[in-house]
Amino acid sequence: MASGSLPCSSGSSWTPKQNKLFERALAVYDKDTPDRWQNVARAVGGKSAEEVKRHYELLVEDLKHIESGQAKLPQA
Repeated sequence: MASGSLPCSSGSSWTPKQNKLFERALAVYDKDTPDRWQNVARAVGGKSAEEVKRHYELLVEDLKHIESGQAKLPQA
């Protein structure tokens, strides 16, 4: 997924660099990692554990809408 297409969490803005760091951190810290969101937040920088968790939840929600056909993909 392109970094710029990730949702903005809780109204806060995410830079492309933060989105890329977020994506990488999710690959490192899976759902079984203790203190996952604290680790992801530390890897991203400038975001709280709650902000990165919400960012993830919005991403999952967006993916569900796309997979169910409820969201239109951008035209090339």
